Amino acid sequence: MKVAIRRARPEDVDFLVALATHEDVEPFLAAIRAKGRDEILAEIERSDREPDAFGLFVIEVDGERAGTMRFARTNQRSRIADLGGLAVHPDFRGGKISDTAARLFQRHLFDDLGFHRLQLEIYGFNERAMRHAERSGFLREGVRRKAYWRNDEWVDGVLYGLVAEDVSD
Repeated sequence: MKVAIRRARPEDVDFLVALATHEDVEPFLAAIRAKGRDEILAEIERSDREPDAFGLFVIEVDGERAGTMRFARTNQRSRIADLGGLAVHPDFRGGKISDTAARLFQRHLFDDLGFHRLQLEIYGFNERAMRHAERSGFLREGVRRKAYWRNDEWVDGVLYGLVAEDVSD
């Protein structure tokens, strides 16, 4: 099985909308994430227009769309990117595809785009995502207690970080 990542293209929009609104995916994504066709098309266009500052990516398995992830530069001087939106279609779960894709993404962001720090925040109820972050090399850095109203309750945001020096060649 070959896992690859690439920037999203306009022809990916239907897949990305279906994934973002899938009943087994949507509850775990940030409530503010783009989920509609026009919003996702706008993100694809921004990814093309600002490739060093924003990226919407598609995860492929043997050439078939399997998931997505994104980054946004949050600090240019200190070369920091926020990661998010990692979602793998339920049909592709269980094979550590997200771990492989995350490592490819890290290499791209550190080596090709020159970021120094990658950071992300995960809802406290998303145990699977927290295990994935730690398997992918991220260090847990803290918790924003009851920071977000999600799924009809206040939930924590768990913060993770990874710096270029943490990733071995």
